Order: sequence, then C-alpha cells, then structure tokens
Amino acid sequence: MRRLILLALVLVLAVSGWLGFALLVPRSPGGEKYVMLRPGYSTRRIARELQSAGVIRSFDAFVLWHLLHRHSSLKAGEYLFDHDASIIEVHQRLARGDVYQHTVVIPEGFNMFEIARTVENSGLGSAADFVKVASQDTALVEDLAPGAISLEGYLFPNTYRFTRTQSMHDMAAEMVRQFRQVAAEIGLNSDVERTVTLASIIEKETAVPDERPQVASVYENRLANHIPLQADPSVIYAELLKGCYGGALHHADMQFDSAYNTYRHSGLPPGPIANPGKTALEAAQHPATTEFLYFVSDGNGHHRFALSLEEHNHNVAALRRALAQK
Repeated sequence: MRRLILLALVLVLAVSGWLGFALLVPRSPGGEKYVMLRPGYSTRRIARELQSAGVIRSFDAFVLWHLLHRHSSLKAGEYLFDHDASIIEVHQRLARGDVYQHTVVIPEGFNMFEIARTVENSGLGSAADFVKVASQDTALVEDLAPGAISLEGYLFPNTYRFTRTQSMHDMAAEMVRQFRQVAAEIGLNSDVERTVTLASIIEKETAVPDERPQVASVYENRLANHIPLQADPSVIYAELLKGCYGGALHHADMQFDSAYNTYRHSGLPPGPIANPGKTALEAAQHPATTEFLYFVSDGNGHHRFALSLEEHNHNVAALRRALAQK
C-alpha cells in the first residue's frame, strides 16, 4: 500500500512538473510566425494550429489550461508571434483578442484601383475584390451623394489598420466613415458630389497645398465660361476605367471616347477621378478669386498661372526650355 501511495505521489509530481514546464517555460517561435484562427475553430483546432506553428510546446497543456479557464473565450483573428512566450501568455493574448493589424497607407490622390492594389499588397485580399466593392457599394454614400456611381472620391486618404477578418466592405466603410468625419470638420454639407469631383481633379493636378485654391479658381473660371477643363488626369482615369491606360498620355489620347474625358466634354466629369484629401476639398469649397484660365508646371513642382492663351503659351515654352536644360 505504501508503495502504491509513493508511486502515485511520484506520478503526481511528474505530471505536475511536466505541466508546469509546458505551461510556464516560454517557447521561441523561431522568428515571425503568423497564425490565422478562423471563426468557429474549436479549442483543439486552435491548439493544433499553434503547435504546428511552433508557438506552444504542448497541445495537451494548452487544451487543459483552457478547460481550467473556460470563462475566457478565445478570439478569432490573425496573430503574430515574434518573441518567446509561455502557453499561459499565448492563451491570454487569444483571450484578449490581441490580433495583428495590417497598416494600410492611402496617400492623397489615390484612385480606387491604387487603393485596391495597396490593400492587396498588405495581405488583406485581392485587388479585384476591393474594386468590386468600391464600384458597387454606393449605399455607403447614398445620403451624401445620391448620384454617386462608385465610392471613388469618398475613400478618404489616411493611415488605416485593418485585420484579415475584416471584409472589403468593412474596409471601404471605414474609409467612407473617415471621409464623413473630415467633411463634417470643414462644413461640407451641400453640393457634395460637385465639390468632391472638383477636389479630385485639383488633388491630381498639384501636390502643393498653397496652389490648390488657385487651381480651383482656374477650373471654376473655365466652368463659368463654358470652356472645357482639359484636365489630363481625367483622361487617364477614363482609360483606367476601360482598362487601357498605357502609363503615359499621348496627343491621340485626348480624343478618347469617355464622359470622363474633359478635353472632349465640357463641364465636370460624371464623378470624382481620385480620392482627395482635406486641403483639396477645402480648395474646391473656397477657390481663390482670380481671372486665371490656364496653368502649367514650372518644372520644379509648382505651376505658372495665366490669364490668356498667349501668356499660357509663353509659360509652356518656358517649361520646355527648363526641361531641355535638365
């Protein structure tokens, strides 16, 4: 009897030692390990995924620990393990839902195709899926822009942090939510579609914030005088929509058949051609008071503005000379 008690004690000590070692001693994942835990995974499936990735040292110890802490539900999501951690610490992370977030940087002036590629390059899904959502989920802006034919213009440029469990719709909705916030800050509550469309062209024409009100004035003056806007970025966008943009514009492109081509059609295009930032939106709301009808690059990141075609041609000639000397 004494021998059985001793044997049982030794067994208990052995199991306790094993369990304590398995639970408490940290394990190195051997670099960065990403583990995707899908909604609906059982505790045993989660333990297998973690063990397979080398994050925990014991499947059984993890399952046993969770059975003892059933009040702590394990959250689905993608997790990054990049440093030593014990099973208890790993379990605590999953209970907190400390999921990995992918940083997605959307610069001002990106169109929905560029945003889609950025989302894809961040490992969050296919670009085609994002373009589909951006092209169809107009209900997200129906109250702001009832005539919107896509979400172009309303996917606000910003730095976002998304998880792989978020859908493309969720990501687009967050960008629209950010647009709404900025629109409220600047008092954009009327003529939203017109303002955003004009702002998108301004955004693509100049990266210099101080010039944007002047660029806005040029386009407003052209609209008032029924002069075609002749904005090159609108031609590029027209070709992007048809999937035929070759990476550069040529003289023949100015005759491209599209309502977005502001060389062939007077007035604003049917909708935005990119997603403008705050300063471009403000410039479209409050253009400078000028009589300028033309502008052209000066070759150094800024622009020269002109009242007449003669003055504009002079500025174009100056640009060509400057480029020839580089």
